[in-house]
Amino acid sequence: MKALLLSVILALGLGSAPARAEDAPVTVFAAASLKTALDRIVADWAAEPDAAPDAVPVRVSYAGSSALARQILQGAPADIFISANADWMDRVEAEGLLIPGSRADLLGNTLVLIAHDPDAAPVEITADLPLAQMLGEDRLAMALVEAVPAGIYGRAALSSLGLWDSVAARVAQADNVRAALALVSRGEAPLGITYATDAHAAGDAVQVLGAFPPDSHPPIIYPVAALRDRPEAAAFLDWLRGPQAQAIFADEGFTTP
Repeated sequence: MKALLLSVILALGLGSAPARAEDAPVTVFAAASLKTALDRIVADWAAEPDAAPDAVPVRVSYAGSSALARQILQGAPADIFISANADWMDRVEAEGLLIPGSRADLLGNTLVLIAHDPDAAPVEITADLPLAQMLGEDRLAMALVEAVPAGIYGRAALSSLGLWDSVAARVAQADNVRAALALVSRGEAPLGITYATDAHAAGDAVQVLGAFPPDSHPPIIYPVAALRDRPEAAAFLDWLRGPQAQAIFADEGFTTP
């Protein structure tokens, strides 16, 4: 009889307190290039006694901005979206999925040419750069040039400098910029195009050969916005914009937009 009563209690959910929506983690969808900095920021947030309302944790999902935006458009339950370019945020906003007034430009970045060879000499990236000769028969690692912001910026820069046609057939496209970075850091591609922050995160695994001229591609801007009206999400959004988080972003090489 006692066993039967216990079964009924468990079936009715009477044996435990009901879950509250505010107890759910704050879910952030963030561009892959943010991983090193954002992991540090989330750790600081969790360690700060007065930061997280009711100690609600933050969970981050990293991928290319295009993949994240598509997931959001298909109904993925994210609280905050940080894109590596404005276009994908614009698409989400056009569907009415942003909390009004929450969107802001959070960060900027720099586009660089990287090499696996630690002894590779720095170069000036101009229209005269012999990039195809530098590659030889090997591949140039880039994020997806039609979808992922780092790849879009990279192709725009190469096209602006008149270099794209000479290397287009030898581009090894990766799902996101961190995957492109990995191809170079593992020596699977001798050269690659990433953000300066990715190269910084890789440490001695890659060598920065030079930065692309800022006017060779659209400005690299990371917009951020809330997708759900939760006090916990708003609090973490404020944290991202605050001095402690901004100091970490700067330490990882990000710029102010």
